[in-house]
Amino acid sequence: MTSTRPGARPVWLTPGAHRRLRAELADLFATGTAPEATEEHGPALRGQREERIREIRDLLNNAVVGEDPPDDGVAEPGMVLTVRYDDTGDAETFLLGMRAVEHGEIEVYSPESPLGAALVGARAGEQRTYRVPGGSTVRVTLVEAVPYGHHRPPSTGTG
Repeated sequence: MTSTRPGARPVWLTPGAHRRLRAELADLFATGTAPEATEEHGPALRGQREERIREIRDLLNNAVVGEDPPDDGVAEPGMVLTVRYDDTGDAETFLLGMRAVEHGEIEVYSPESPLGAALVGARAGEQRTYRVPGGSTVRVTLVEAVPYGHHRPPSTGTG
């Protein structure tokens, strides 16, 4: 695995997210070479396009694609986590992964987000706390951590 930046950490991506990023990169290159793109868009838009190209290249160069983490119940990128919010009893299921990348219909929390950072390394039954932007502390319990490839979304059918 090569990296475009020193010390870059691997980024876990689903195969679908990887395909979407590659397609977006191809589109950015295609639109950037069209003569009308240079005439229509000023330097600011060109700079935004070039920054997005660098961002996508960095993600793709550091991507771990379709390799599920070990099915050991430990919360880490690539795992679908179910948590219970201790003060309300509400449960939530989400993918711990790259937030800037669409992963289909499942909600995604980054390992760098307050909730994601609190849960990395947790095992089922462990309680963790994190601070929300307003400053209050939230306590959650990890109910389950399963690799993305083993996760089965809840059935929404009525039959």
